[in-house]
Amino acid sequence: MLRGLWTAASGMAAMQVKIDVIANNLANINTNGFKKSRPDFQDLMYQTLRIAGATTIGGNQIPTGIQIGLGTRLSGVQKLFTQGDYNQTSNELDMAIEGKGFFKVVNNDEEVYRRAGNFKLDSEGYICTSDGDRLQPEFSIPPEAVLVSIDSGGKLTCFGPDSNELDSTEIKLYSFANPAGLYSMGRNLYRSTDASGEATEGTPGMDGFGTIAQGYLEMSNVNVVEEMVAMIETQRAYEVNSKAIQTADSMAQMANNIKR
Repeated sequence: MLRGLWTAASGMAAMQVKIDVIANNLANINTNGFKKSRPDFQDLMYQTLRIAGATTIGGNQIPTGIQIGLGTRLSGVQKLFTQGDYNQTSNELDMAIEGKGFFKVVNNDEEVYRRAGNFKLDSEGYICTSDGDRLQPEFSIPPEAVLVSIDSGGKLTCFGPDSNELDSTEIKLYSFANPAGLYSMGRNLYRSTDASGEATEGTPGMDGFGTIAQGYLEMSNVNVVEEMVAMIETQRAYEVNSKAIQTADSMAQMANNIKR
């Protein structure tokens, strides 16, 4: 009966983690470029009472063994980099990646990556994030520019009052062999790891990279209905495991009260 108590307790702990992940997904429903997470679980070790295939005294082979599981545990929390919906903003510095790729910015002298394309200008005219992290490669918009145009291939062109071209640059995108292996830093930033592999630079629209849509933002890929259904399912699973603990406790109480 103690085995059942600990097994059910591991189920409750696992469901608590799942609720935590769901809560974070729902909290970021309006976070630009946010990618939802999914917890993965695995069963724990088994107590083997009889091995399948063993031979009995009479020479017969046992077709099935007896193994009693000891619960579950969290094996990983995976980021799902599916495409989010698009929101048209008409802001000339808002960019959405249609397909594969990340923007690269510099945060505290470290190269990091992001899907969110809500960029702004700093005091020197450089394109940057809300935290002041400059888009790479760095580019400064001339102060006399009245129009900034970005095509799907990432070419950014600045035009003056007379529609004359003042300056231009190429926006690059970056991809990883395993995006799920990126380290989430918060603030819409990701850091490469040994699991993700090194970043590969590419031109938007070429070699499998996505294109850039100016005046749009990629929204969170969280589906509210899916998360609510998962929340109900998790709550019921948590409740069932708590009932198993109560039942195991009642059985232990009955055993203790056999002799009075």
